[in-house]
Amino acid sequence: MRAFTVDRYGDRNGVRAGEVPDPEVGANDVLVLIRAASINPLDRMLRDGELKTVLPYKVPFVLGNDLAGIVLEVGAAVTRFAVGDEVFARPAKDRIGTFAELIAMHQDDVAIKPAVLTMEEAASLPLVALTAWQVLVERARVQPGQKVLVHAGSGGLGTIAIQLAKQLGAHVATTTSTANVGLVKRLGADVVVDYQKQAFETVLHDYDVVLDSLGGKTLLKSLDVLKPGGKIISVSGPPDAALARELGANPIIRLAMSALSFRVRRAARRRDVTYSFLFMKASGDQLRELTPFFESGRIHPVVDTVFPFESAREALEYHEAGRAKAGKVVVSMT
Repeated sequence: MRAFTVDRYGDRNGVRAGEVPDPEVGANDVLVLIRAASINPLDRMLRDGELKTVLPYKVPFVLGNDLAGIVLEVGAAVTRFAVGDEVFARPAKDRIGTFAELIAMHQDDVAIKPAVLTMEEAASLPLVALTAWQVLVERARVQPGQKVLVHAGSGGLGTIAIQLAKQLGAHVATTTSTANVGLVKRLGADVVVDYQKQAFETVLHDYDVVLDSLGGKTLLKSLDVLKPGGKIISVSGPPDAALARELGANPIIRLAMSALSFRVRRAARRRDVTYSFLFMKASGDQLRELTPFFESGRIHPVVDTVFPFESAREALEYHEAGRAKAGKVVVSMT
């Protein structure tokens, strides 16, 4: 099958198009003909080897973490799907590879595609929708009336997180550029901070939850907008020892991760708030819980640009350069 593989860690030149063996289909697997895939910051991090200590993929490996497509074959033990089903998924971390014609995944990681969405729209959702769910519902347990800050509201994760937080009954603030103020307001943001004109930490106060996708100085400044007992959950880092344990890392790696997050954890304790890092997990069940929101239009995808499969490298470069105006960059097989 055709696929885009990482032949060496380090930079964009390590990605190439070529032929790789078709995936093997286990008893609990579904084989999916991929019709569309989307690009996430995780793809660049994996390509550049930034996560090698916890996700040591052996090169060459196929890149890509989101998809929508059609079931071509089911394993002997599969009960949830049949040949011809239209599905969407974020493969498990050890089964990635959506920039390809085919992929085999465990049935537990797959869900029926919302009928109202195109393949391209559906492919834009799994990773960011699961991340938003796992931050806001699982980890933060957001309740009606609570105040939630979603950073980078016009990004792939931000556009979905704003909408989900509103569906949970939260009062939602977000940060964005001048050009996207109107977009995030239409998505439901109650308070919009234009970072080109204002410093968010000077205008936002007493928030219950912060979803951080930027890291660095933004992460540290975000501690100041939380009320005592508040939570900041980051998907950009630094990782913590809990993640290392979750991924089964050895004690040395656990210690190193704990050291990486020591500064922000200490700063959080001084403010009587908590910091944690989230590396999202694949879950077909959670995608099924989210599907009614998609079907009803209460949460809708935001797609910036669709590239043909042959231009997957260009799509990665477009995303990496920050040229996307809002939402997700998608690669289409059709």
